[in-house]
Amino acid sequence: MQPLASPEVFLHIKVVMGMVISLSLARLLTGIAGIIQHPAKGKVYAVHLGWALSMFLFIIHIWWWEYRVQAIPVLHFGVYLFLVCFCSLFFLLCALLFPASLDEYGGYEEYFISRRRWFFGTLALTYAIDIADTAIKGQDHIVSLGWEYPTRNIVYIVLCIIAAWTANRRFHAIFVSLNLLYQVSFIFRLYDVMG
Repeated sequence: MQPLASPEVFLHIKVVMGMVISLSLARLLTGIAGIIQHPAKGKVYAVHLGWALSMFLFIIHIWWWEYRVQAIPVLHFGVYLFLVCFCSLFFLLCALLFPASLDEYGGYEEYFISRRRWFFGTLALTYAIDIADTAIKGQDHIVSLGWEYPTRNIVYIVLCIIAAWTANRRFHAIFVSLNLLYQVSFIFRLYDVMG
């Protein structure tokens, strides 16, 4: 069978990716709405909310930039499967941030700290897979990002591994705060305009 690289193929893939990403965003927004609707149900934890905001930015950033998938000269099922699995990691991250129930926990702080290995392990994996996602878009795309992109991902992977192992609240507060500042800076400096 001849590989196809028509605009319809890219549109199909973007729709499927968009569905998975939109489920992630829906899970995140439902969790935030649940906190607003039932504030007494689970004690709010600023670090947890910081990571929820971070995931919101990460999701809309990925959704904004995945149009670059059209730069892939030939699409194979393996690439399609990879992209869907990559997008699925975002849903998993959002589900880990907002469980179906907090009944077993004294609030979001206790829940977040108890599930930090899952959350930060998955986040580290997401940053590692993001490197492969960028690579499949072509050498020109990788070069256009310069040294900062791979350095950023490696630093995030290391910090996520540390965050997975430490329950130190101060470390977690500093990590999420610096992450949000850097994330906003990175998006607006490198990805502000589609081109």
